[in-house]
Amino acid sequence: MPRFLAGLSGRILTLTVAVIMFAEVVFFVPALSTMRLRWLDDRLNTAAAAVTVIDGLQPLSLPRALQDETLMATGTKAIVLRKDGMSQLLAVADMPPEISRSYDLTDVGPVEAVVDAFDELLFGGGRAIRILGHIGDSDAIIELVISDDELRHALLIYARNIFALSILLSSVTAMLIFFRLNSMLVRPLRRQIANMQAFSEHPDLPESVFRASDERDELGIAGRHLATMQSELQKTLRQQKRLAELGLAVSKINHDMRNILAAAQLMSDRIAGTDDPVVKRIAPKLLRAIDRAAAYSRTVLSYGQVSEAEPKRRLVDFRMLVNDVHDYLELSADPSIEWINRVPEGLNIDADPEQLFRVIFNLCRNSVEALGQQARAKAETVNCLTVSAQRHGSVVSLTIDDTGPGMPQKARENLFAAFRGSARSGGTGLGLAIARELVLAHGGTIGLVEKAGQGTLFRIEIPDRPVMLESWREESGAGG
Repeated sequence: MPRFLAGLSGRILTLTVAVIMFAEVVFFVPALSTMRLRWLDDRLNTAAAAVTVIDGLQPLSLPRALQDETLMATGTKAIVLRKDGMSQLLAVADMPPEISRSYDLTDVGPVEAVVDAFDELLFGGGRAIRILGHIGDSDAIIELVISDDELRHALLIYARNIFALSILLSSVTAMLIFFRLNSMLVRPLRRQIANMQAFSEHPDLPESVFRASDERDELGIAGRHLATMQSELQKTLRQQKRLAELGLAVSKINHDMRNILAAAQLMSDRIAGTDDPVVKRIAPKLLRAIDRAAAYSRTVLSYGQVSEAEPKRRLVDFRMLVNDVHDYLELSADPSIEWINRVPEGLNIDADPEQLFRVIFNLCRNSVEALGQQARAKAETVNCLTVSAQRHGSVVSLTIDDTGPGMPQKARENLFAAFRGSARSGGTGLGLAIARELVLAHGGTIGLVEKAGQGTLFRIEIPDRPVMLESWREESGAGG
C-alpha cells in the first residue's frame, strides 16, 4: 500500500470514494427501474399508434403481409386490443411464442418495478414477455407479446454507462474533496503534530511554541489551546529550573550554616550561665531562636522534595505560640502597627508546634510587611494585625486579619503558587506555598476570605487527629 494511503489522507480518499459509490448505487437502483418502464411505455405507445389506425379499418381484416409489417414496425410478436369487454387479436406471428413473464403497466409498485428490472438485467434474454397498458386516457387496453432481447440489451448498455459515469464522477469528486480536506484538515494536523514533536525535543526554546492561526474552526481553537498549554508548560519548566537552582544554592549555604549555628549554640549556652538578670531573661528566647534556625537549616530543602516531613503532632498552647510569633516579628520596634492576640486562654490545638509556628509566622510576616509599607505611605491609616482562634468540636479555626492594602489581583490569581503568588514586589511567594503544604499535611484547609473592609483575611482550619478507641482506653486506664 502506498505510504500516503496508509495515513489520514488515504483514509479520507477511500472513505470519499466509498460514500460516492454508495450514493451512485442508491441512485442506480431506481434509475434502472425507471429506464425499463420508460422503454416498455415506448413500445406500448408505438403499438398504440398502429392499433388506432388498424381499429379504424374494422371490420376489415388485415392481410398477412400487412400484419407482418405491423409486427416488424412495432417490434412485437402479437398485438391484442381489449375494448368494450371484448378482446381482438389484431396481428400475430405464425407461431405464437410461449409467454415467460407478464407485466401490467397500469398498476406497478416501486418495489415490484425494481425487482422486475433486476430480474430482466440478470436473467433476461431469449424470453417472450407480455405487456399490458392503456391506450392514452381511454379505457381500451393494448396487449403486446415481445421478445425481451432488446430490452435486456438496452438495460445492459444503460447499466454500463451509469457505472462508467459513476466511476468518473466518484473519482473526480473524491479527488476534489480529498485535496480540499487535505488543505483544511490534514495539513494543519500535520503541522500541529510536527510542532508537538519539536516541542517535546526542545521544550525550553521560545520558538518551539506553536504559532496558532486566527481560524474560528475546531482546528484553530485546538491550535490556540496547544499554544497556550505550551506557553504555560514553559513557564512551569522555568519555575522548576529556578527551584532546582535555588535548591542547589541553599544546599551549599546549608552546609556552612549548620557549623555557624552550632558555634552560636555553644556560645549561647555559655551566656545563659551568667548571673545578669537581663541575660537570663533574653537567653531562653535566643536559644529557642537558634534551635529553630538549626531545625530550619536541616529541613530547608524539604520544599523541593515531594512533601514536608510528617507532622509530629501534640497538644500545643496556641496563645503561647502566637505570643512567640509576636516576639520574633519584633513589632515593639515599629509602634505604627498594632498587634492583637485574641486567642482564648487555654486553647489547645493538636498540631506540630514547629510547623504551625512556621505557618503563622509566614502569614503574619506578610501582613507586617504590607502594614509597614502602608504606614510609611499614609501616616494617618489604622494598621492593625489580629490573630484569633476558636474551637468547634474537634476542629480549631484560626484567622489572621490585617487592615493593610489587601492582596493584589495577580497574587489572588496565583495564590499559594511558588514564585507567582507573592503579594509584594521582589517576593517569591514561598511563604504562602509552604504554609499551604504544612496545613494540608495536618489534614486542614487554608484560604483567603473576602472581607467587607480593607485588608487581608486568611482562615485556617485544623482538625484533631482521630483517636483509636483502644489506644485511648489504654492511655486513660478506662479499659481496666
